Amino acid sequence: MTDATSFDPNIRRVAHLMADAARAIILPYFRTAGLTADNKLSVGYDPVTEADRAAERAMRDILARERPDDAILGEEYGAKSGTSGLTWVLDPIDGTRGFVSGTPTWGVLIALSDAAGPFYGLIDQPYVGERFEGAPDGAQMTGPQGTRPLATMKPRDLSEAIVFTTFPEVGTAADGAGFNAVAGRAQLTRYGMDCYAYALVAAGQVDLVIESGLNAYDIHAPIAVIRAAGGVVTDWQGGPAHAGGRAIAAANTEIHAQALAILKDY
Repeated sequence: MTDATSFDPNIRRVAHLMADAARAIILPYFRTAGLTADNKLSVGYDPVTEADRAAERAMRDILARERPDDAILGEEYGAKSGTSGLTWVLDPIDGTRGFVSGTPTWGVLIALSDAAGPFYGLIDQPYVGERFEGAPDGAQMTGPQGTRPLATMKPRDLSEAIVFTTFPEVGTAADGAGFNAVAGRAQLTRYGMDCYAYALVAAGQVDLVIESGLNAYDIHAPIAVIRAAGGVVTDWQGGPAHAGGRAIAAANTEIHAQALAILKDY
């Protein structure tokens, strides 16, 4: 795993170039009367818009110019092989359901991973102008109030916790039962926050995000940002979460252990 001493600052530069390009492309589509979405599913609803596709194309063009040896995994255009041992994992609009609904909970996800998983990530919310970054040398956010370090919430009991999820929309009934077992012991539960929920864990606002049915491009950037801010992200058994599926993001090891003790039964 890449550490602070071996972290290439060019990675940060390229990631911000991609995030800036995606912002510029996506924002003109947001909350416009003419926005249309195609459904990726024959049963259910998984929308994709031209904003998704155009933003990913722009990010891939930047990588082709700046880092041609790196591999790419993107939601809209799949995988491209590379020779560097590094993979950029891109989700041009995480939370397209929110995007087409006009809610500012969606975001651009950019991560860089090696064989051990993601070590650099960005969660960018273009409409509110907030960008959350996690790297081996630390975590920070920039927004309307300037730039500040990111640090997750201090330990407290699950009975005092704030828990976020996209359930019941995403995941099976069994997954939902596991989430409800945790949420039933928490103080406050909120739904449907997309990738912005993970950003709020890194920002010290939320204790837990519990999800299921994830793809790798949904979770790589949140893993990197939350870990750099002091948090923990695993699957529901306490193992790696970067392949997708079930994930629990926690502000600290103590609240993670409390929630995991419940989720392991599901």
